[in-house]
Amino acid sequence: MNHSYDSKLLFAAFLGALLLVPCALAAMDSDYCLMCHGDADMVNAELLIVPTTFDTTAHAVLGCVVCHDTIGDDHPSGVSELSRATCLDCHDTLGQEYLMTDHANYAICGDCHNPHEARAMKAMAGYDMNDKCIRCHDSQTMVDVHKVWLPQADLHIAKLPCITCHTGSEGYEIVLNIVVRQDDRFFSRFELPEYQILKEISGDAGILSLIDTNGDNFIALTELRRFNRNPAYRNLRLEGTLVPSDVSHDLKTLDNRYDCTFCHISGPKSLQTSFLAIPNRDGGYQRVTVEQGAVLDALYGTPDFYMVGTTRSASMNILGLLIISAGLVMPIGHGLLRFLTRKNRQH
Repeated sequence: MNHSYDSKLLFAAFLGALLLVPCALAAMDSDYCLMCHGDADMVNAELLIVPTTFDTTAHAVLGCVVCHDTIGDDHPSGVSELSRATCLDCHDTLGQEYLMTDHANYAICGDCHNPHEARAMKAMAGYDMNDKCIRCHDSQTMVDVHKVWLPQADLHIAKLPCITCHTGSEGYEIVLNIVVRQDDRFFSRFELPEYQILKEISGDAGILSLIDTNGDNFIALTELRRFNRNPAYRNLRLEGTLVPSDVSHDLKTLDNRYDCTFCHISGPKSLQTSFLAIPNRDGGYQRVTVEQGAVLDALYGTPDFYMVGTTRSASMNILGLLIISAGLVMPIGHGLLRFLTRKNRQH
């Protein structure tokens, strides 16, 4: 009995080792390549790869030689021209979508996506997604084009990734980012900070601990409330962006994106789904799930992510009703009093 169990255990360990070998080899060949290509003194700028950035990409798991398969032991002298895989070798579905768009007539994959820097959408802040678009589409020009029909076009373009409207993705979700006030003035701007700035604020506990106080990798509404009301964090805020739920390279604009109710309606399912994006040392982000309903709670959820027609607060509704009622008491009471005492004033 024990012998059979030991045999199964050894077999399982053997299979695990076989699965780990390709990953280990990929890591070794990448480290070997980056000894030169990660050093600005060894290669020119065109061939330079930032190791900390490359390590966060999906391509890093594959390793360099998966795409550059002609590299031999005598590299760089042995190969006159470097082989490279095409993006469609792996990304065929997205590639076929893209080839059907007008963009394909002007740009290839590498014009927008550096394969040594490309991160998954979930490893990016919403604000970073527009970096690729503005290489060709000037922000002010896009504001001028959109304001013909879009109210507050400058605000929409500043706060939304282009792909929220300009892809075939049917749904979206909310990604929250911690932003920092630029100076101590009350009306100064809040901007997306570098990792090191938030690390200095959070200390050894880590950036996530600023909001996730119990360390369970889940942001509850009560934790958001404490963060938003904490006087020690008066120079910190949460800002949100709407990003597509699914990656799509079908760059058409769906008809419902011209309809304000696509975003500005009360409590759609997509607005119940939100994540907090925490910056990593390497420049990427990790997403942490936030309890449903965060952006629908105007007082305690995300007060700096208010969307007209979307955010509802029962407390604010009651307070508003009381204010209106109090405003009506004086004229109604005064009129009623004059009516009841009209006989006394006949003389």
